[in-house]
Order: sequence, then structure tokens, then C-alpha cells
Amino acid sequence: MIPIVDLKDQYQSIRKEVIEAVTGVMDSCQFILGAETKKLEQEVEAYTGSKYAVAVGNGTDAILLTLKAYGIKQGDAVITSTFTYYATAGAIARCGARPVFCDIDPKTYNISPEGLKKLVKDGKQGLEIKAVIPVDLYGEIADMDEILAIAKECNLKVIEDAAQAFGAEYKGKKAGSFGDAGCFSFYPGKNLGAYGDAGMVVTTEESLADLLRVYRNQGNKVKYHHIVIGHNSRMDAIQAAILRVKLQYIDKWNSKRRAIAKFYDEKLKGLDIVTPFVSKDKTHIYHLYVIRFKDKEQKDNVKKLLYEEGVDARTYYPIPLHLQDCFKYLGYRKGDFPEAEKASEETLAIPIYPELTEKQQGFIVDTIKRSIGK
Repeated sequence: MIPIVDLKDQYQSIRKEVIEAVTGVMDSCQFILGAETKKLEQEVEAYTGSKYAVAVGNGTDAILLTLKAYGIKQGDAVITSTFTYYATAGAIARCGARPVFCDIDPKTYNISPEGLKKLVKDGKQGLEIKAVIPVDLYGEIADMDEILAIAKECNLKVIEDAAQAFGAEYKGKKAGSFGDAGCFSFYPGKNLGAYGDAGMVVTTEESLADLLRVYRNQGNKVKYHHIVIGHNSRMDAIQAAILRVKLQYIDKWNSKRRAIAKFYDEKLKGLDIVTPFVSKDKTHIYHLYVIRFKDKEQKDNVKKLLYEEGVDARTYYPIPLHLQDCFKYLGYRKGDFPEAEKASEETLAIPIYPELTEKQQGFIVDTIKRSIGK
């Protein structure tokens, strides 16, 4: 089996450094936050060009705590893409606000600036829209210039969900450094992944960073003095130590992903397949390499043969958020967001990770060609 992502070879390549880092934490007995977490925050600040970085327990909490720190509450509304993982909209709902979904650009799969403009201009059922969460899907930053201009005009907070895009760039700026705050997930399968759950928020606002530190630590700034209803969302020092090791390699690993993507682009060229679109002013880091077919039947046939040949290929995401059972109360129906619905039926992610061999890459391409009769 060629998995969609394989962490074993990567671990073997940095095993000695990881063990030394973890051993250092064990010897220090500082297991929650502590020196390693502080050092990671400083290194992420330097890497992303952000003034402040606040480590939290996971990527979902990064979004949730940021929303709470900005005072988003019951009765408010937050716009986000309908074509992304549940956690983005789930965080909006968990803070009491109402998710308002937006369709996508069919080329990038990121939130459509035109759709966003229509939502904020026309309003949505009289809701008080307070923020927008664009998602840097698959490793490519959303069209942030347009999004930021719309948000500024309408006085909206912009919280960038950069969970899939650590290291990606847009006009020379790193993912997460746009807008008011940027949120990262370090789930193990991410390009920069921990060996457990972990997350981070970056921002230029000192007041936001200070409040996030309170929210992540049970709502207290001084021990036993709880000033808000907080959460237990503190990053483990062991995860911070592992991430510090892996951060040294992230640019090298992302470069390798781009080289594999280039191979796929070249070998799949001329087929009845759409390969990933990349704007000339963006640097894609290919968290996922997603190809698109003319219809669901063709996609399913390719996926079936890949699976039979031992290649793990998956659709991210097969059910848009507006059609998920948990969001039925929002009143959306099939057909509301046609671009997202088509993408959910016609797209397929094939394996891409730095350790994928040339032989494996060639086998995947050959299998795809056989499946469509080329």
C-alpha cells in the first residue's frame, strides 16, 4: 500500500534528534508549556514574520479561542468556506455564533471573493456578521488581498485558517501572517506535524496574544484568579520540542513536495484531468495534491483502480459543510453552493509527501493513465 501520507520514513530520518528533544523534556520535568513551548513560539514568530505566537492544544482550539478573544458570541455570524474540514465551522458554532457559508473559486478551491463580497454587502438573514475565516485549502493561500479589502470596508475581523499551509507564501508573506490572526494545526498529518495534537495562533496584536494566553490556561493570568471562562488548551512541552526539530526541516520538506507536484503536473499533462492551479504570486506547499475529473463516474473509476493497486487516494471533502447533518439547522439545501458541490464529487487527492519515491510516483501516474485508458 502507498498511503496518502507516510510518517514512518520521515520519523526515521530525524529519529535521533526527536529522541534527544523528548529526553530533554523528560529530564526537565516541564511537561506543560514551559521553556520548549516558549522557544517554539519565538521560532514560529520569526518564521512567519508575526509579532506574537501563542501555542495551544490543537488547531480547532486555535480558531475557537481566537473567536472568543475577539468577543464573537451568540447572535453573531462568521463567514467561512463550505468546502473545508468541519473544524473551521465547528469552532464558529461552539462559540455560539452562526456559521455563514460561502462558495469557492473553482480553480483554487478557496473561498470565492465574489461570493464573500455578495454576502457582506447583501447581509444574511439580518445577521450581524462580525468576521470571516478564509481557509488556505490544500496548501495554497486564499486570495487575501481581495478578502482583506472586503473585510476592511465592512469592518470585519479576518482570521486566517492556515492549518494546511504552514510555509506557503503569497507575495512574499508567509501563511498565517495576513489579517488579524492566523491559526495553525500541527496535527500529525500536516506538513509540520506534531506526534499528537497541537496548534498555534499568530498575530501582530499584543492585546489578542495576551488574552489568548489567558483563554488557553483555564481563564487565569494569575494562578487561581480566573478572569474569563477559559479552556484547558496548553501545548505539551514534548510536542513543542518535536515541532522545534521538525521546523528546521519544513522548507526542505515543502520543496520536496513541490518537486513531486511538478512531476505529477508534467506526467498528467494532456490527460482529461485538471491538475492544481497555482497563481504566479503564490508558493503552494501541497499539503494535498488534488486532481479533478470531468465527472464523478470518472473520479470513482480512477479511485477504484488506485485502491485495487494499493494506492490510497481520497476525496477532501466528500460532503460540503452546508450539507452536513450537524448544520441542518442553518437551513441550507443542495444546490446552494454549486462549485463546492461539484468539487466534492470530482476531486481526488493522490499521495504526496517528501519521502515518496520516484518509483512510487511513477506507479501512481501509470495507474491513473491505465484507469482512463491512456
